[in-house]
Amino acid sequence: MRSRFSAFSVGDADYLLRTWHPSTRPERVDLDGGPRWVRLEILETTGGSAFHAEGTVRFRAHYRDHGTPGEMEEHSHFVRHAGAWTYTGTI
Repeated sequence: MRSRFSAFSVGDADYLLRTWHPSTRPERVDLDGGPRWVRLEILETTGGSAFHAEGTVRFRAHYRDHGTPGEMEEHSHFVRHAGAWTYTGTI
């Protein structure tokens, strides 16, 4: 989750697509003109260790959009795919 937040922060669409599960991955991610992501708070996790095949992360992401601060909260689901953690969507 932290690496995906960082990718959103620096505009690395290729990384986001690589870490998105193929069954739910969009063809492209457009990060131009979006908010500037500034801080991530992990609120809760389940699973996700080396011994798990899936896990969840509930987080709050802080951003600035045209100078106005804001935040979004999401509960995300991840699964291992080809040995790597991939984002499948929200719960």
